[in-house]
Amino acid sequence: MPWRVGDDKTMCGSDGLSLAPNACSGQRERVQFDPLLTPGTLVRRYKRFLADVLLDDGREVIAHCPNPGSMKTCAEPGWRVWLSPAMNPARKLRWTWEIVIAEPGGVAVLVNTARPNRIVYDAIVADQVPELSGYSSIKTEVRYGEKSRVDLLLSDPNSERADCYVEVKSVTLSVGPHQVGFPDSVTKRGLKHMVELTRMVEAGHRAVVFFLVSRMDAEQMRPADEFDPAYGAALRAAVDAGVEAIAYRADIRVDGLGMGSRLPLTL
Repeated sequence: MPWRVGDDKTMCGSDGLSLAPNACSGQRERVQFDPLLTPGTLVRRYKRFLADVLLDDGREVIAHCPNPGSMKTCAEPGWRVWLSPAMNPARKLRWTWEIVIAEPGGVAVLVNTARPNRIVYDAIVADQVPELSGYSSIKTEVRYGEKSRVDLLLSDPNSERADCYVEVKSVTLSVGPHQVGFPDSVTKRGLKHMVELTRMVEAGHRAVVFFLVSRMDAEQMRPADEFDPAYGAALRAAVDAGVEAIAYRADIRVDGLGMGSRLPLTL
C-alpha cells in the first residue's frame, strides 16, 4: 500500500518498508518542505477546512486547513502562519496551512494533521523511537478491526515476535503552561481506536497509541477530559488492558519536520 502525505508518495516497496540493515533505514530522518513554505497572517479559519490568509506580499488567499479538530489555542486571527504551495496545477486550492506561530511566546505549532504519521514513520525507520525498534518491516493504513485502518503496522515475519499496531494522534491543544492535552473536541473516531487497539491486545498482539505533540512549548501531556471525558476514560481503560500510550514532541521548523524527545504522559 503506497504512502500518502500531501503529494509525496515515496516509499521503499509497494506493500511496506523493509527495515533490514542497509535497506532504507536512516534515509529520511526529516520531512522536508520542498518548495519552502510561504509566510502570512491568519485572517480567519472557517468551515473547518478553510482559512483566509494574508500573505506577506499583500495577496489574500484561501488555504486548505487539513485539521478536523476545533484547533483551540492554535488558530487565532492575527497570528503568523506558514503555507505550502500545491504542485498540482489542477488543484482547486493552491495553498495548504502547515504551521502557526501561537502567541504568547511565538510557539511553532504543526496544524496539518496529514504530517504526523509521516514524522512517526520516518523516526521509526531512522531508529529514533526506542520503544518501537527492532521490527523488520512497517506498513501503513492496514485494515484491522471493524472497518478501520491502523496507521502503522510493525512486524517481524522471521520471528515469533507479536505484530505491533500503532495509532498516531496529533496533539496541538494547550491546557496550561508547557502542558498539552488530547483531544481538542469530542472524537468518536479516537474512541473507536481505543476499542480496536484493546481488541488487538486481547488477540495476542502489541498495540500502541502514539501521541505526537505538535507544539514546541510542550513539556508534558495528559488526556483533555474537559473536552471529551469519554475519550479520557477509554484511553485509561485501554492502557489498563495492555495498550501502550507514549508521547513524543515533534521538531517543528519552517524548512522541515522531525522527531523530538519523549514527553511524560499523565493518565
